[in-house]
Amino acid sequence: MIRNFLNQTYLSEQEAEVEPSRRRFLKAGLGACTLLTLPMAAASAHAAIKRPLEKNLSFLNLHTGERTRATYWANGRYIPEGMRAINHVLRDHRTGDRYTIDPDLFDTLHLLQHKLGTNQEFHVVSAYRSPASNEMLAARSNGVAKGSLHTFGKAIDIRLPGRKLSDLRTAALSLQMGGVGYYPSSDFVHLDTGRVRFWGG
Repeated sequence: MIRNFLNQTYLSEQEAEVEPSRRRFLKAGLGACTLLTLPMAAASAHAAIKRPLEKNLSFLNLHTGERTRATYWANGRYIPEGMRAINHVLRDHRTGDRYTIDPDLFDTLHLLQHKLGTNQEFHVVSAYRSPASNEMLAARSNGVAKGSLHTFGKAIDIRLPGRKLSDLRTAALSLQMGGVGYYPSSDFVHLDTGRVRFWGG
């Protein structure tokens, strides 16, 4: 009995010695893994610095035939040169008047492309409209609002080659980022940065 007791005591002491050794081994292993992952994290951060996120948009103005592909945002800021290039193509084709398009509209279009999984250029039916152009159109059609957001650079009418108009509308509605108008008979979707609402169809 005494021998059994001594054997049990000896085994317990052995286990007590093995357990800290195990802990030391595990800690050492975890430390080594951490050290190995540090260079990988640094490399990842370096790669992110070398390849900054950029937002690009492409447009074809259906009235003037002009095209542009521009980077309008990079390194956490809007790029004036890119925005000017887009503003030029989105000007009022009737009067030649230009306007600073709302950057939120660019962001909506960029998200729309991402949602649809494409970088295809947008075909522009109408973007900025001068007050004179808008007044003229409103006189001809009940579908043109007198205080249209087009006159504030906050709206655009588009179609997207290779995508059904109904799919374009569905994707735009899912963003919940402003107004969405559906005009299948005229083959375009209206987007604006006003309050969230929808109509047409």
